[in-house]
Amino acid sequence: MKAFISVDLEGMPYVVIPGHLNLKGSLYPEARKIATQITLFVTEELHKNGFDKIIVADSHGPKINLLVDDLPECVEIVRGGPRPISMVAGSEGCDVGLFLGYHAKFGTINATFDHTYSGGSVNKLVLNGIEVSEYLMNSYTIGEFGIPSILVAGDKQLIEDDVKPYTPWVESVTLKESLSRFSAKSPSMKLIERELRAATNKAVINVNENLVKPLVLEKPINVSLTLRDTHQTDAVSYLPFISRKDALTVEYVSKNMVEAYKTFQAIMFISSASSSILQNLK
Repeated sequence: MKAFISVDLEGMPYVVIPGHLNLKGSLYPEARKIATQITLFVTEELHKNGFDKIIVADSHGPKINLLVDDLPECVEIVRGGPRPISMVAGSEGCDVGLFLGYHAKFGTINATFDHTYSGGSVNKLVLNGIEVSEYLMNSYTIGEFGIPSILVAGDKQLIEDDVKPYTPWVESVTLKESLSRFSAKSPSMKLIERELRAATNKAVINVNENLVKPLVLEKPINVSLTLRDTHQTDAVSYLPFISRKDALTVEYVSKNMVEAYKTFQAIMFISSASSSILQNLK
C-alpha cells in the first residue's frame, strides 16, 4: 500500500505570525520542527497499518520546510519547485491522500493566514461553480487519479467550511482555532499526537471498510479566477484562451483537473511577475 501526504505550514499548530513562514523568518526553525513532528506522527501510524511507502510532498512556500534527517526509511519526499500540480506532486499511483497543516481559503473569517494558493494574487478560485480552498483544489486533483482523501489536519474553519461538507468521510483533526488572522489557540503537542494517531488509524479502517471515495469534478472543468489587482488581470488576459469577465475576474475551460491546475500555476507565475515589474517601477 502506498500513501500520499501533502504538508503545508499555515494550518500547523502554534504557527501564527509571518516570521514562522519564510526562510529568513525569526521563527521559521520552530515551524519546521512542528511540521516535521506532525508529519512523523502520521507516517508512523500509516507504516504500522501496512503502508510500506509514503510519499510526502513538502508543499509550503519554497517547499523545503521539513527536516529530512528525521524521516523514516518508508518515506520519499518531494521538495522544491516549481513542479507540476504543485502541492500534490507525486500523488499519482498512491492509494490514499492525507493533508496536514492545511488552512482556510481567502476571505474566511476566524481563520489564521486565510489565503488561496497565493496571498498576493488570488481573491477567489471557483471550479465548476464551487469556491475552493487549497484542500478542495488538491483533493479534486488527486480524486482524478482515483485517490480518496482520508484525513485532514489543520485550521478548524477549513474543517467546518470545506472538509465536512464536501468530504464527510474524511477523518479530521483540529490543530488550531483562530482568534484572528495572526492569532490562534492550539492543544498541547501530546494531545495532538494522540488525536492524530487515532484519526490516522480510523482513516485506515475507513479505507479497509470501503467507506471512502475519491472527490471528483465533472469534466470539463470551468475555472473562474478572481485576482487581487487589475494589473494582474491585465497581464493574464493576454493569454488567448482566457476570457476576461470584469476588472478582476478571468475564466477558462480545461479538459481535466490536471490541466486546470497546471494552467492555474502558469497564471500565478504571470500574476506574480506583473506585480514584481510594478514594484520595480516604484
